[in-house]
Amino acid sequence: MTRAAIDALRAERSLLLDVLHSLTDAEWDAPSACAGWRVHDLIAHQASSLRMVVDPASIPAGGGEDFEADAELPVAARRAWSHAEVLGEYEEYSTPAIEALAGAQDPPAAEMLVPLANLGTHPLHLLADALAFDHYCHLRNDLLAPRGPLARKRPDYDLALVPTITWFWAAYPQQGADALTFLDCPVAFRLTGTGGGEWTLSRRVDGALESAAEVAPEPAATITSSTDALVLWGTKRADWRDHVAIDGDVEYATRVLDAVKFI
Repeated sequence: MTRAAIDALRAERSLLLDVLHSLTDAEWDAPSACAGWRVHDLIAHQASSLRMVVDPASIPAGGGEDFEADAELPVAARRAWSHAEVLGEYEEYSTPAIEALAGAQDPPAAEMLVPLANLGTHPLHLLADALAFDHYCHLRNDLLAPRGPLARKRPDYDLALVPTITWFWAAYPQQGADALTFLDCPVAFRLTGTGGGEWTLSRRVDGALESAAEVAPEPAATITSSTDALVLWGTKRADWRDHVAIDGDVEYATRVLDAVKFI
């Protein structure tokens, strides 16, 4: 299963709380680098996401086809909360949620399938990886400078990249199904840094996209990036052209990279 995600979440919780306990009211109200959300809103998102793990009935159910649109509902409900209330919710529910996810790393619970709208349908144990990705990405890219408004030191801890990359390769074949309908040749990815390795994105005989932790014998192109940069350009927070090297069919790889958007 994905126990590395549990250790990552515990560490990311501690890192985030260190930042949150240092914030001024002006910093809580500052626009984050996540479009449309203040720092306050982004923490409300993370708190409500963790609360949903242990108290789902308390979170507004969107039930739509767009996961991001559904995620906006609990954020909107918390917009008028005080900063202390948002922080308190994160503190109260984060540890119980992480422990609940730790208990979902063994069968049979681990393999229970969970539908997540346009993120796809995934085994329950992968929710820990998804939340580790959420913490890693938001803290470093949306809250902390230089992209975010908070002038704090970037954490040295980067082991959350391991479950982040696990989540990317587990989830993207479903997330990218509509955007990559043109993909008819395998594309290889060489990722460097923590959580790195080699993967191939290709199409199965039944037409579905799939990822494999290996490089295909003759990929149309090989895309090289660091794992940390993948979080940036893969979520469209940065232009992949500033972070990626391509070997092989540049035109084809460009179509693939232009299409990639990971949530």
